[in-house]
Amino acid sequence: MTEAHKIASDIAFTPSVKAIQSRKGSRGAYARMETGDGWATTISDDLAAFIAEQTSVFLATANAAGQPYIQHRGGPPGFLRVLDASTIAFADFRGNRQFISSGNLLENPKAHLFLIDYRNRQRIKLWGTAQVVEDDAALIAGLMPAGYKAQGEQVMLFHVTAWDANCPQHIPQRFEAAEVQQALAERDQRIAELEAELARLKGSGSSKG
Repeated sequence: MTEAHKIASDIAFTPSVKAIQSRKGSRGAYARMETGDGWATTISDDLAAFIAEQTSVFLATANAAGQPYIQHRGGPPGFLRVLDASTIAFADFRGNRQFISSGNLLENPKAHLFLIDYRNRQRIKLWGTAQVVEDDAALIAGLMPAGYKAQGEQVMLFHVTAWDANCPQHIPQRFEAAEVQQALAERDQRIAELEAELARLKGSGSSKG
């Protein structure tokens, strides 16, 4: 934690933010949080497990002028990789080749990752810095999900400074299409089994008559 951020949450709770919290009545609760465990600054085992299950992430950057930009990245579970207690990495798949995030990071390395799990109604916010790694074929190959049909163009490394988990309030509950298809297939199979059993029972009753 830097001298400017002696408390991990100071990375987000600037003096202006704290002033608004005081005016709106929430500063006391957050002040108590700051004197306790506060926000984490390293990736815990629970967070690593959560990251490994995600199929989607939002990366926020800003250029030197402060203009923000949010980019979505997705892939199969495991496409987000925890390399160590403070580093998350993923292969940056070839897309529209605008390279806005890459350009922003050359001017301003500060970045933010936002993860949201709609099924379990949980969201994680991570503050830190990010960098793009180009021309490292071995690293790109090592981060490519097995069997995933995409072309890895470069690697994004995110270095965690602090993170926080939000409550599930107002998060709509949604499920992955594959999960819904599996549930429907299991339902249809069960219906077919019950219909077959009903037909057998009816046939058995008719033969006795």
